[in-house]
Amino acid sequence: MSDRLSAFGGIGLNEALLESLLREHATVRVPRLEMLWNYYRNALRPLGDEAGGTTSRTRSGSWYRQGQEVGLPGRIAGASATSLDDRARGGRDVVVENDIAWRIHSMVDFLFAKPPRFVSTAPDDSTRRAVEAVVQALWDRSGGSALLADMAMLGHIFGHVDLLVRCEGRRRRQGAGAMEPEAGLERALSIVRSEDCARVELIEPRRGVALLDPGDYRRLRGYVIRVRREENRAQSPAMWRRLLGREESATRVRSTHTEIFSATHHQRYEDDRLVHQEVLDWTEGRVPVVHVQNVSQPFQYEGLGEVEPLIPLQDELNTRLSDRAYRLAMQSFKMYLMRGFESPEALTVGPGVLLTSTDPTASVQEFGGDSGSPGEEAHFEAIRNAMDKVSGVPPLATGVVQGKVGNLSSAMALRVTLMGLISRTARKREAYGRGLIEATRLMLSALDHRGVFRTDPVDRGLTLEWPDPLPVDEAERVRAAEGKIRLGVEAGRVLEELGYPDRGTGGA
Repeated sequence: MSDRLSAFGGIGLNEALLESLLREHATVRVPRLEMLWNYYRNALRPLGDEAGGTTSRTRSGSWYRQGQEVGLPGRIAGASATSLDDRARGGRDVVVENDIAWRIHSMVDFLFAKPPRFVSTAPDDSTRRAVEAVVQALWDRSGGSALLADMAMLGHIFGHVDLLVRCEGRRRRQGAGAMEPEAGLERALSIVRSEDCARVELIEPRRGVALLDPGDYRRLRGYVIRVRREENRAQSPAMWRRLLGREESATRVRSTHTEIFSATHHQRYEDDRLVHQEVLDWTEGRVPVVHVQNVSQPFQYEGLGEVEPLIPLQDELNTRLSDRAYRLAMQSFKMYLMRGFESPEALTVGPGVLLTSTDPTASVQEFGGDSGSPGEEAHFEAIRNAMDKVSGVPPLATGVVQGKVGNLSSAMALRVTLMGLISRTARKREAYGRGLIEATRLMLSALDHRGVFRTDPVDRGLTLEWPDPLPVDEAERVRAAEGKIRLGVEAGRVLEELGYPDRGTGGA
């Protein structure tokens, strides 16, 4: 592979450095990222031999294990039959309340419940309208709202996410393919909607490996995508195994897909075979990857995610819930200690049953039953309050109204109650919005280079208009719209903000 990597000699990438990057990523970063995903997803893992149709069970009777069980102490989930902890011999009930997933979903909903609107800052009015229409078509082609929601989900879980801009197809002739923003808009939209001339692709952090500039951690010099995938073909067992009578079923073929990007070159490998290479002449001298941090981490390429700070509290909550389940199982039914009765195991205890004995010292002592534990309930509440503070997402964000929130009859009171989540969302909009704008500028540059949609660099300036994450009173929205029109804002844009199509009303 050394000779084939000569195209990346300008960034110092050779076979030894590539092998080191991939090994460090697989052994150091991927296990940590897998743990973050495991705590968010909390997937059920069936026990036993699924291929053989048999299912095993844990000592507590469950046919599965949950992802967050890895954080429970040994006396609950990880003890073996030879454990010195006698509390685990009978099997313990495992209770997992995933308080991480619904908080992540709430954050994503506040950030991208409604997609932002791309607004062109081009100096010419007709150019602005053309650029906005093409940009909307580009993002629709890339995935639209679903892509934005997936980007936010990955960023909140792993702390960062990368956007890869791809540009495929040949460069069009100047005469036939070049078109001005206004005159060739319809043809440009037709090409964008039907071809992958430019699109955005999400790169999951477990698959992307960044080669950073040694002097600036914010600057990419190269990027490697490494994916292990299953092919649509199967491999039969070797002939000698069949001759020896070893029954083995056919297995699906797996291959390793590797892509390498720099500011000027792109290569794709299937296993160790080079299958595609090209020169990137549309990237404006930068790697076509936009890095987005969920929350900025100073002097680090990786950002701060929302799962990691919640893991210790989630483990504590699951541990105490499991302990309470065990206590309730021992105390949820009454037991009787009988003295002085012949064959007490044959006696029946129930309503209307009379127990008699000839022994004057005979007695029946009742014990058991759930006596309640106020301190335990207070501990649960303290843990959940701590998770609210760490995440900034109270139960109110999902519609769970508790008595302590006070009077929420006004929109201002609701905003004050959700102030932490709103401020976090505003900060994230800056980070995610910057990434969206950079990726869009790269796509416009690619279209310009391919001759699909001509723009000058000054025409590629963009801003984002974000919708309000909280419900707004319709009468208040109409009054605000009327005020914007009186200030001189175009009526068409105001109607679009209200959710009505622009019917070409023009200015006020």
